[in-house]
Amino acid sequence: MNPVIPGFHPDPSICRVGSDFYLVTSSFQYYPGVPIFHSRDLVHWRQIGHCLTRRSQLDLEGCRSSMGIYAPTIRYYRGRFYMITTNMNSMRNFFVWAERPEGPWSEPVWLDWPGIDPTLFFDEDGKVYLTGTNELFSSETPGIYQAELDIATGELLTERRLIWEGTGAIAPEGPHLYRIGGMYYLVIAEGGTSYGHMVTIARGKTPYGPFESNPANPILTHRDGHGSIQGTGHADLVQLADGSWWAVFLGFRPVSVPFSGQHHHLGRETFLAPVAWKEDGWPIIGDNGRVSERMKAGSLALEPELPWVERDDFDGRKLQLHWNFLRNPRAEDWSLDERPGWLTLHGSEVSLDDLGSPAFLGRRQQHFACEASTLLRFEPVREGEEAGLTVFMNERFHYEIALTCDSDANRKVILRRRIGSLWKIERAARVESSELILGVTADPHQYTFFYEETGGDRKAFGSGECYLLSTEVAGGYTGVYIGLYATGNGRRCSTPAYFDWFQYKAGEQG
Repeated sequence: MNPVIPGFHPDPSICRVGSDFYLVTSSFQYYPGVPIFHSRDLVHWRQIGHCLTRRSQLDLEGCRSSMGIYAPTIRYYRGRFYMITTNMNSMRNFFVWAERPEGPWSEPVWLDWPGIDPTLFFDEDGKVYLTGTNELFSSETPGIYQAELDIATGELLTERRLIWEGTGAIAPEGPHLYRIGGMYYLVIAEGGTSYGHMVTIARGKTPYGPFESNPANPILTHRDGHGSIQGTGHADLVQLADGSWWAVFLGFRPVSVPFSGQHHHLGRETFLAPVAWKEDGWPIIGDNGRVSERMKAGSLALEPELPWVERDDFDGRKLQLHWNFLRNPRAEDWSLDERPGWLTLHGSEVSLDDLGSPAFLGRRQQHFACEASTLLRFEPVREGEEAGLTVFMNERFHYEIALTCDSDANRKVILRRRIGSLWKIERAARVESSELILGVTADPHQYTFFYEETGGDRKAFGSGECYLLSTEVAGGYTGVYIGLYATGNGRRCSTPAYFDWFQYKAGEQG
């Protein structure tokens, strides 16, 4: 069933260690960075941690949306896991390593290497190769560049060389190098990470080529616009113990909006497909370069489906792994200990409209049909103080339902919509209680908000279109988050916001 990891999980990279598989994806401006997943069957994935969990590894101060961490690669070599990536906030490439995939991961080894999408290849003779793209915003020829690397120090051992320019499409990127059957195969993404995305491949007799392009390129693409999955690309290959090959790659699932075309708001997701090798020694992904939401598992020994955990009561000393902050969180803005059994958020001067680090904790929307809700206890005393639930694409495109107060300290619940430079409090209603259930239900086209006062009935409270939070409207490379937040909108809140629980009920996958 595709996607195998739904919601905003782009640029997947995979490695196999015995009968275990490990996968990482991009995280952009969210913290912690680079979620890491484990599977035994390639289909059912469980998050086991993050690779970047400390500010010394991941500085996102002032990071613009859709910047931050791009296209990580994970590899395993001689007892260590290596994860290499780009932090676009500082325009620097680095890798970290760990002996256990759950971590802890090392401090960054910074690389004298421009461009994006770095990857590592460990050859049979012990040499290590660093491969990536051309330097951005320069006159350097677009294409894939490579050098030999000292993995112990991060120093380059050879000059950086252009090894393949791709097939001529825009943005050759996302390279991965493999040695298969005595030949070196270079898999890349081309065509831009949108509807024209595709996977192409070349091969040569040495790690530097010269590389011969596959005459049948691309080996994966949906650029003809047909099908429920679009933007397929950025693939990484893995071989199973039985000799079969599979590919993980990104794609997105657009929703058709009357008179507005196709839009996707869940973000780019992680998909899986088999890889077949033809008699001429070239691979093809899926069904002659196409994939679908339902594909045959082939020789995969499927494990039982993992149970979906709907509710978080915030009873632990640590956050569950699906939660993220926006940029680097401030320690004084949140706590699980201040009021045990509750998440405490201290609203700062930073709002959801800003490029700072608001008091925000969110999780990816992973299903078109879902319902999210929370129990909030908050006593605002000054106009501008608010706390609630947000449906968040970026700082310029989001909805929220929140508890706040007017200039006379009268409590009210509000529904706000922020679409680009346009924003409006759509609805407002007086409430007596300082404790409310706030929530949102979603279908592929619409978010519908609601609230409940203590002992009262659920009250519908307005709606907003999903497509207004889509990549086609809001831009960028991320997907929608559903989050809890508090803010004083320019001043620190006088009182904390307490969240007793958060519940995410999933509908159908996607």
